[in-house]
Amino acid sequence: MDLSTGSADLARVNALLGQYGDPAANVAYLLCDRHDPNSVAYRIVDSNLAVDVMTYGQLRQESEIFANALRSLGVAQGDRVATLMGKSRDYLVTLLGIWRVGAVHVPLFTAFASPEIATRLKGSRAKVVVADGVHVEKLTTLSADPGIRLAVVVAGEESYSAENEVGECYRFGDLMAKNVSGADAATVGGDAPLIQIYTSGTTGKPKGVVVPVRAIAGFHGYGEFGLGLRPTDIYWCAADPGWAYGLYFGIICSLATGVSSVLLKGGFSAANTLNLLSLCEVTNFTAAPTVYRSLLTSGVTPPPGLKLRCASSAGEPLTPEVNQWAVKALGVEVADHYGQTEAGMLVNNHHHPDLKRPIKERSMGIGMPGWKPVVIDQYEDVLVETGQVGRVALELSESPLAWFKGYFEDPGKSAEKFAGNGRWYLTGDLGYVDSDGYIHFSSRADDVIIMAGYRISPFEVESALLTHPDVAEAAVIAAPDKVRGEVLEAYVVLKGGIAANPHLEEELKTWVKRTYAAHAYPRQVHLVQSLPKTPSGKIKRFVLRELRAAELKALAETKSAA
Repeated sequence: MDLSTGSADLARVNALLGQYGDPAANVAYLLCDRHDPNSVAYRIVDSNLAVDVMTYGQLRQESEIFANALRSLGVAQGDRVATLMGKSRDYLVTLLGIWRVGAVHVPLFTAFASPEIATRLKGSRAKVVVADGVHVEKLTTLSADPGIRLAVVVAGEESYSAENEVGECYRFGDLMAKNVSGADAATVGGDAPLIQIYTSGTTGKPKGVVVPVRAIAGFHGYGEFGLGLRPTDIYWCAADPGWAYGLYFGIICSLATGVSSVLLKGGFSAANTLNLLSLCEVTNFTAAPTVYRSLLTSGVTPPPGLKLRCASSAGEPLTPEVNQWAVKALGVEVADHYGQTEAGMLVNNHHHPDLKRPIKERSMGIGMPGWKPVVIDQYEDVLVETGQVGRVALELSESPLAWFKGYFEDPGKSAEKFAGNGRWYLTGDLGYVDSDGYIHFSSRADDVIIMAGYRISPFEVESALLTHPDVAEAAVIAAPDKVRGEVLEAYVVLKGGIAANPHLEEELKTWVKRTYAAHAYPRQVHLVQSLPKTPSGKIKRFVLRELRAAELKALAETKSAA
């Protein structure tokens, strides 16, 4: 039986669409003001495991103040406001303040270097950026760019130096002190833009995805169907909200459902992760497979008495060894889930009791109510037989939660996402459906690399490498890794007269960190004489992937024999 199309489930989908697609939809009311003001919205935990409790009432009052602060800066409904912020109380207040005004949030991942930040600020035409003090320095070079004219609001002021001040600059604390709560939140309607987030493919610049308010119906639905959230849950989504999964489901889904959530400031630590699960009595946890693999390999023993009821994984394929460990260590299986920036979550091993099925190793699960995933031929726009690998797509006429219409001001790339005269949305991934209706991921149709839950474009990393004065050509691939699933490795051809040496390999890694993003640098740099190419001159990355896989396999066999 296809549980994703049950009448009760579709009735719930339609109810959510009616709520979030309403022409009178008010985002601040839907995500905050309708909830019990005394209930806990977030437990915000620092690296020392000190907990700052924030209620929905406090979130409302503080975000009303910040909304008025934004209005004082000239921000109006529809304007873009970017954030370059880590997870914090100020971050939550900023988001709700943006949406209270009816403005549109543009997330910037904190590991991005200045050029990537500039691309997104120019593309979105952001009017204001709210940045933690530690990141303001990245904005100093942007003041000379005629395409960027915005005000900067500095949060986390303890890490801020006036030397880094850029253009029209304000302090978050000063704005909060000068303004008051109150004032009505904007009524924007379900078709109004909520977020403008950027995603990258194998070629070209990052593509803007404008997320409408009505998309929250799918995010809320995933909370109920995929995550199985209950009002009594303590929920923790460990993903970074600078990216789609963390923003859609660590923030928006949590606020939409009204569940009490956990927000951990700072970077990953296996010990802190396990201790926090115990400290906050987390019952519902979701993270990238990298987090689970890191816990597995850390050697840290989970504390006794964990309260976990559900554990989920998203961002990259879940490998079998995770559940071999998780059942014993965490007391639950980890359910693999699959989604996209342009849609939300589509296929899940659902936790909802009416949708729950036995987990199949290496399967993403079944289609979520409100979505109809199918597999079509790799070369023709026709459905394939059961078990045949093809393009994973969505039947749009049977996917009422679909909202993506195309990339912002990019009709060419938009057209590439649809097939069959608009009948299907193409995920860009390959997979197959088995005889039980489970969907299995096979590979990515393009060259996008998924590492630690982050989608990384090899083109953008290659572009950063090619800006180094010693580099003539570069190709970036994914190599298998026990912890991260995949890691970036680069094959680089140097310009004539430049000698290869280990120092230069390390320099190129640092170069990518500085000119592109700290999370997306190649862990290995191979200095080679030439790159494999097609007759037309295109780099054959698959040849490099196969070569590297064979090398790693031979190395592992040699170590095993020894």
